[in-house]
Formats: sequence, C-alpha cells, structure tokens
Amino acid sequence: MHAETPYEITPTTRYGDPYYRPASTRQPVILPAEIPPGVDWVTLPGGVRTLAYTQPPPAPQVPVSSAQPIPAWAKTTALLAPTVGGGIAAAGIGLSYAAPGLIAMSHALWSAAALVVAAVIAVPVLIRTARRTTGSGSRSAGSTHITQNITATGLFGRANGTINHH
Repeated sequence: MHAETPYEITPTTRYGDPYYRPASTRQPVILPAEIPPGVDWVTLPGGVRTLAYTQPPPAPQVPVSSAQPIPAWAKTTALLAPTVGGGIAAAGIGLSYAAPGLIAMSHALWSAAALVVAAVIAVPVLIRTARRTTGSGSRSAGSTHITQNITATGLFGRANGTINHH
C-alpha cells in the first residue's frame, strides 16, 4: 500500500495572528440556496464563520428490549389448537360416515317409544276386558270387600283407623 505523507497546513499570518486576512482577499458570496447538502456554516473557535462539511446527527438509538419468554399458557394453547381442530375434523368425518346409521337408529327409537306408549295404554285395557269376560272382576258371594277409614287430627296428630269387611 501507498503511505501518504502528512502535510501540516499553516495559514499565512501577520505578526502571529492566525485569524488575520489581508484586505485584498475577497471571499465569494454564496447564497443559502446554493449550499450543497452536507455543507453548512460553522463558527470556528476564533469566531470566524466558514462553510464546512457536516456529519448528520446520529439517529436516536431505539432501546432494544431483551426477548421475553413465551408464557406457558400461550405454548399450551398453541399446541392444543391443532389438536382440537383435528379432533373436530375427525368427529365431523365420523358423523358423516355414521349419518345413515344414526338416522336408522332415531327411527328405531321413535318406533320403540311408540310401542311402549301403546303397551302402556293397551295392556290395562286388555286386562280389564279379560276380567269382564271371565267374571272375576264382578262381585260374587265369595269375594270380600274391605274398606279402611283413617282419621288424624293436626299435622302430627295420632292416626285412628277402622277396617270394615263386607
């Protein structure tokens, strides 16, 4: 690589004054609109104003927060979501396959319920009809009729009763 020779820049001075400028030197006039970007007026420590390249101010640093651990409930929910969704999907598929059987079972249950209701109504009617035809339901001389009368006074009163044989 090529090493550059450092040069020391020293302004011409008169009588040791570093900020002396001869009167014959005329500075060019630059309008503010003609100043290129990245160049600005600066004031040197001796009070002289001049144009200089400036660095843009650094962008403010956004504080970087450390990564927060994921809560356990979030992990659990994230793991359960596909499982629950898969279970619902499997149940839907199973119900679609089982639909004809479920329809047949519901018809069978309605038929069974109708049979039970018919039996509850028909059996006593048949028994009553059978007793009338055989004569066992009517009072004959050999049958006994028992009447029981029970009376009680008050809520917790003692009960008295009579039994009559006819």
